[in-house]
Amino acid sequence: MSKGLKLSEILVTVLISVIFAIIYNLWWLFYNVAQVAGLHLEQLTYGVWFMAAVVCYLIIPKPGIALLAEFAAGAGETIVMGKFDIPTIVYALLQGLACEIVFAIFKYQSRSVMVAILAGLVTALISFPVDYYYGYLNEVAGWNLILFIVFRALSGIIISGLLSYLLVKALDQTGVTKLFRPASKDDYDSL
Repeated sequence: MSKGLKLSEILVTVLISVIFAIIYNLWWLFYNVAQVAGLHLEQLTYGVWFMAAVVCYLIIPKPGIALLAEFAAGAGETIVMGKFDIPTIVYALLQGLACEIVFAIFKYQSRSVMVAILAGLVTALISFPVDYYYGYLNEVAGWNLILFIVFRALSGIIISGLLSYLLVKALDQTGVTKLFRPASKDDYDSL
């Protein structure tokens, strides 16, 4: 497998990211409904906004894919919203970068569920300083802040990590993702 990104890999990444951009915009409905319940239960749904990078990397495990995917999803989200939103782009870049760091630690060789979960968790954690900067966390009481952090971390682990892994595993079973990975010995044996 070549190290650089091919045009087809970039196009597939952007296409998947556009789909996630639409999902991200629709997801606000669920987020706002959960927000009404109070106690930061909406944070349990937050991991959806981290999925593009994890899903794209699990399909195309190459350097730069996670960053490209999350940036394209964030940019696409602003286009679907109909307005350019700087915070969305900042979140997207940091989330993609957080995933890239996790995947780089494993030298872009692992597509395991634990790597996906770790990427989801780290992505959730990287969003807190941005939330603080934009004023979302400044006035939250201590006990409430703990709920906020724990729920978002769980969402990163379960939705962004585990759900992304299961989604790509289901796609792997259909065979469509084989185009982006080298053929295995079993593939050659079946010929």
